[in-house]
Amino acid sequence: MIAQFPWLTTIIILPLVAALAIPLIPDKEGKTARWYGLGVALTDFALMIYAFWQNYDFQSSAFQLVEKYPWVPQLGLNWSVAVDGLSMPLVLLTGLINTLAIFAAWKVTNKPRLFYGLMLALYSAQLGVFVAQDLLLFFLMWEIELVPVYLLISIWGGQKRRYAATKFILYTAAASIFILVAAFAMAFSGDTVSFDMVTLGMKQYPRAFELLVYAGFLIAFGVKLPIFPLHTWLPDAHGEASAPGSMILAGVLLKMGGYALIRINMEMLTNAHVYFAPVLAVLGVVNIIYGACCAFAQTNLKRRLAYSSIAHMGFVLVGIASYTEIGMSGAVLQMISHGLIAASLFFLSGVTYERTHTLMMDQMGGIAKVMPKTFALFTAGAMASLALPGMSGFVGELMVFLGIATSDVYSSSFKVVVVLLSAVGVILTPIYLLSMLRQVFYGKQNTELHLDAVVPDVKPRELFITACLLLPIIGIGFYPKLATQTYDVKTVEVAVHARQFLPVVAKQQPSSLYSTIITAPTLANSQLPSLVNIAD
Repeated sequence: MIAQFPWLTTIIILPLVAALAIPLIPDKEGKTARWYGLGVALTDFALMIYAFWQNYDFQSSAFQLVEKYPWVPQLGLNWSVAVDGLSMPLVLLTGLINTLAIFAAWKVTNKPRLFYGLMLALYSAQLGVFVAQDLLLFFLMWEIELVPVYLLISIWGGQKRRYAATKFILYTAAASIFILVAAFAMAFSGDTVSFDMVTLGMKQYPRAFELLVYAGFLIAFGVKLPIFPLHTWLPDAHGEASAPGSMILAGVLLKMGGYALIRINMEMLTNAHVYFAPVLAVLGVVNIIYGACCAFAQTNLKRRLAYSSIAHMGFVLVGIASYTEIGMSGAVLQMISHGLIAASLFFLSGVTYERTHTLMMDQMGGIAKVMPKTFALFTAGAMASLALPGMSGFVGELMVFLGIATSDVYSSSFKVVVVLLSAVGVILTPIYLLSMLRQVFYGKQNTELHLDAVVPDVKPRELFITACLLLPIIGIGFYPKLATQTYDVKTVEVAVHARQFLPVVAKQQPSSLYSTIITAPTLANSQLPSLVNIAD
């Protein structure tokens, strides 16, 4: 349906226009700028809640609040935005985390107007990525988001901030080239030239061409997700970024990679996804095991949490590869859940750093005695991250496990290996998270940190920010429908659409995907030849 009022355009443009106006604010100490930034973020978040509440139909899988205007006709670039079940919950997640991140940056005194201006510009670009329906517009928003993150790390980061920021921009900018090349290749393929995602999804591409385009997008989105071995920028970025920057990095930016894999690779390049789905499952397992093992080896608090994020995003890959409705639903829920959990843990690590002035866990200890409220909140976040029943992390991971275990696409041996290895990662998660809690909060106090009764515990502002993240985590844990009802109709449609491109096999002879393609290339809705002939 077409909205009467351009809600999405307003929601995207408001933070950007407000950011451009910040230099005009007469403010040296940053007090006016921080209230201004928070007010704009809250207003934008309230606008998106109102727009979705009034105009969004949860029972429809179609694009809603559709807006399309010619922008640069010579390039075929249109301002085309819309939301559906995949993007709407991630738009709300973006609004919540960015608003809380700006509130978390309350003590920024170094170049405050520039800081809040960059935060608002970043807010706008993230929203644009999730609602863009023009592939060129999607690329533009993807690129705009890189600059504020680079500056936020390089100016307000830690001692090695320039190295971390440079590594981030090199990895992500280089990966973006693959998006641009693949987008133009798809647009100019066939008789018509278009960047419209719906039109591109309906085109018929040559097999080898589609496989190459899929691989290009996979590399680009794999850097952002991140997928091993394209992940090495993330621990450095998290280790040096400020707490608000880490909240946005882990809470929103990683989700852009998962969202794009579903929106572009799975929906628009479904034929190629048949070949790559098992690869995604394997890469997901590698992420889970590798991230968990590397997390355990870290002595830096934020680097441990960063590797934890790599492990948790592996479940998103497994869910996308499952070809089942519950697996797809679990992948989206895992993105929402991890966004909330990671944002809370990185914020609390910032709270701890403000008191101790160190992120090295071997230099901490006994902090629970002087900061019991911080300890309680940190423990709650860690329990959610290790998938404790009653928390959102448990529901998301359980749905992914059920999705891959009940999939009739893969052989029993393949599914057993994927499930067992993923379970090993689940076992390792509480080990490194509980070890983290023990090193930071238990044991003997480090006298060099000068921890005593005057060290302030969590303050009301910090308690409010953490509560805003923990409450939906617990709410989704006890009643998952709070989240799943926003996207279930769409994920079911995506899973059904993807399965239509799978080879048809006899019901009494279930077989693995690869052997099916090799031995019984009888297809449902596409002429997908034998895998052994790919190189022909």
